[in-house]
Amino acid sequence: MLKPVLLALFSSLIAFSAAAEGPSCSATAAEKKLAGAAKNSFMKKCEKDAQAAACEAQAGEKKLAGAAKNSFVKKCVKDAAGA
Repeated sequence: MLKPVLLALFSSLIAFSAAAEGPSCSATAAEKKLAGAAKNSFMKKCEKDAQAAACEAQAGEKKLAGAAKNSFVKKCVKDAAGA
């Protein structure tokens, strides 16, 4: 019963962090005057980096280190990409 609640909370956190990072990626792309394929590539990398940073922060909150942290971050980023 607790697992669905945590999953919903985690999903909303990911959506919120992605939404929070979206405008800054767009603003940076606009500042760099990117367009077309260059803009698409930049946006994809920027959003992936933002998600990785959010996952790193979650790992820090859970006080994970070493292999456990790496595994958590890798799974977190993969799950976010699939969502």
